[in-house]
Amino acid sequence: MFGKRGNEGPAKSGAMSPPPARVPAAGNGPTAPAVLIEPSHDSTQPRQQVVPPSMQTPSRRRVARTEEYYDTKSQVFSALIDTIDLSQLSKLGNEAAREEIRDIVNDIITIKNFAMSISEQEELLEDICNDVLGYGPLEPLLARDDIADIMVNGAGQTFIEVGGKTVESEIRFRDNSQLLSICQRIVSQVGRRVDESSPICDARLPDGSRVNVIAPPLAIDGPALTIRKFKKDKLTLDQLVRFGAITPEGATLLQIIGRVRCNVVISGGTGSGKTTLLNCLTNYIDRDERVITCEDTAELQLQQPHVVRLETRPPNIEGEGEITMRDLVKNCLRMRPERIIVGEVRGPEVFDLLQAMNTGHDGSMGTIHANTPRECLSRMESMIAMGGFSLPAKTVREIISSSVDVVIQAARLRDGSRRITQITEVMGMEGDVIITQDLMRYEIEGEDANGRIIGRHVSTGIGKPHFWDRARYYNEERRLAAALDEMEQKAQ
Repeated sequence: MFGKRGNEGPAKSGAMSPPPARVPAAGNGPTAPAVLIEPSHDSTQPRQQVVPPSMQTPSRRRVARTEEYYDTKSQVFSALIDTIDLSQLSKLGNEAAREEIRDIVNDIITIKNFAMSISEQEELLEDICNDVLGYGPLEPLLARDDIADIMVNGAGQTFIEVGGKTVESEIRFRDNSQLLSICQRIVSQVGRRVDESSPICDARLPDGSRVNVIAPPLAIDGPALTIRKFKKDKLTLDQLVRFGAITPEGATLLQIIGRVRCNVVISGGTGSGKTTLLNCLTNYIDRDERVITCEDTAELQLQQPHVVRLETRPPNIEGEGEITMRDLVKNCLRMRPERIIVGEVRGPEVFDLLQAMNTGHDGSMGTIHANTPRECLSRMESMIAMGGFSLPAKTVREIISSSVDVVIQAARLRDGSRRITQITEVMGMEGDVIITQDLMRYEIEGEDANGRIIGRHVSTGIGKPHFWDRARYYNEERRLAAALDEMEQKAQ
């Protein structure tokens, strides 16, 4: 079906030439070259963290592959490309295409009489299937659910984050052109491109994992690929409680905040779990509410039935057609939203989000990079100034204080664990200053013999939060009072 078999196929090809520079992919997007790579199985034990503990990985590492293996793979791959009909292969589903490729590769190995053990042959089959149909050497890493981040620093160096700690993987690429081809395959699936004329690109994988690529000439040592992986199983607040990120009473408080339509900003550093926490909070949005999300790269995984997902667009090769986050937030206001969720606030769009929060779209949410709730509010003020709005500082602070109800601070501690360190509500203005009060905070008490941070969540003694009337409107005041009382009792 896909090419000649037996003695009429690879056997007549004679001496095998090196594989072509690019491997045609089944389906769409740019193609990737042959990948000569060793999947990694890291045995690093994870420390306590917000995300689920890492899966048990084999304690035995594979023996490093030899040049003889790569030479054999090169010959088999070249013969496969000469034999297979890619136009027919693209019409098959992924599993059927893999089976077809495996059949042809088995024929090639038999005809050419390569001396390989069964395990080596299986590894070769899997490698070649990944090269043709997947993302080459990245496939073994993408298949592992215990990896949070994949960081490729050029063809010869790949790091992964497991259990909150960064370790080097055995994964390597044949050369930088192969790595760039895989990057092009990834970004083309969402209608974007990466090359010398457009060397920076944000994209996503089909499962929602976030991808960033920066290519030469900006990346001096070869393309740099960073993938923030999504868990197959979506986290919930109950799981965050089990992992120690928040107490049960704190989780109840967050549930009520999400349920009673408080305007929430989640603050934290890179990798602190802001998007994860935002996903958890959106679980408590009523299912009959119309929710519109705006993101640079679509990451949110809302479970409500009435969700509209919007994504920004970079400029085309002529420098035209760019759609910014601010354009999306402005357009949201014409789409009859009940809640607006902004994946990450980075610039002047914060002004439009605040305006939406202050004009009837209660329960809107967003994330922002900041180290403390006070710094979060200051950054919002700075972003409004960056947008060219010539408003007095007091007016800007009044807009912020009247729009934002709660700031939730997430942090990644030095042992790799992630914690919700503060739940802070915005009270209003006193003179020229925004007044805030903490409902709960995380206090670090030390570390154990293994280097894990020891700490506890404590109540600040607030018995009646500023959003009490809102909770009473949604008939949640009893549950709110019970959670606050229990937090106070545990703090004593």
